[in-house]
Amino acid sequence: MTPTAASERTHLVFDRALVRRRLARAAWLGAEPFLLERAAEDMADRLAAVKRRFETAVDLGTPTDAVARALAGHAAVGHLMRAAPLAAGAPDVVADEEALPFAPGTLDLVVSALSLQMANDLPGVLAQVRRTLRPDGLFLAALLGGSSLTELRQAFAIAESETTGGISPRVAPFADVRDLGALLQRAGFALPVTDVDRVVVRYSSPFTLFSDLRRMGAANALAERRRVPLRRATLLRAAEVYAERFADPDGKVRATFEIVFLSGWAPHESQQKPLRPGSARMRLAEALGAKEVPLPPSGDERD
Repeated sequence: MTPTAASERTHLVFDRALVRRRLARAAWLGAEPFLLERAAEDMADRLAAVKRRFETAVDLGTPTDAVARALAGHAAVGHLMRAAPLAAGAPDVVADEEALPFAPGTLDLVVSALSLQMANDLPGVLAQVRRTLRPDGLFLAALLGGSSLTELRQAFAIAESETTGGISPRVAPFADVRDLGALLQRAGFALPVTDVDRVVVRYSSPFTLFSDLRRMGAANALAERRRVPLRRATLLRAAEVYAERFADPDGKVRATFEIVFLSGWAPHESQQKPLRPGSARMRLAEALGAKEVPLPPSGDERD
């Protein structure tokens, strides 16, 4: 099955055309870079710990050139190409993250920062990335995780229920870190690793947060969003609830961003492999220097 056919059968969570328009508007407004720069710097540090060089690399979908700048001249990275929609600036390859234009087994490294959380078919994207990698190639990505903007979700849920009598989707349902680890394995990556960087940002008011989200291209792009303008009363009530529930003593409000880092390798015979069950040469009790105590008989017996 082709990636396009697979995507057609996937439930559409995001309006991908609107995502691109949001990114273009963010670039026009002046993108807010602090989360992207944090993720890009972390990626550069992680690659510095890998004792090998990746000659052919692709930066997939990152909304700005933050990763490209962080990896410029990096000892581990040779030629790096940016592959992204035109809305993300001036990429080397114009491409959608859900339809990669690279032949199987042609890349040594694929990196991506704060883009793939907006994919409708993330399992399909991971499978495509896995196919593009040469044996022992590396995939390294940062996505917004499930706890991101939890304060904003709660504030809008309360405000809409009070002002409209119902709740509509406002904040994207980002994936949980445990689910992302399972998706790496499902896509065929070896040695999959996931970890989380939780960032709490303090704003002078909820409206400053709203402005930052627009400048990140992160405004509502859900396919099932309500297709009418947000009521002023709802917005003002959401800001009130946010300030009431999530303000510090100095009056500044908190916003939580969860950055989930993923890494996985295309399988290669040189990589470490788990031992076969029953192949251990030492019992656990011996290794710990402890006394082994047999378990009681199984069944319904009780003392």
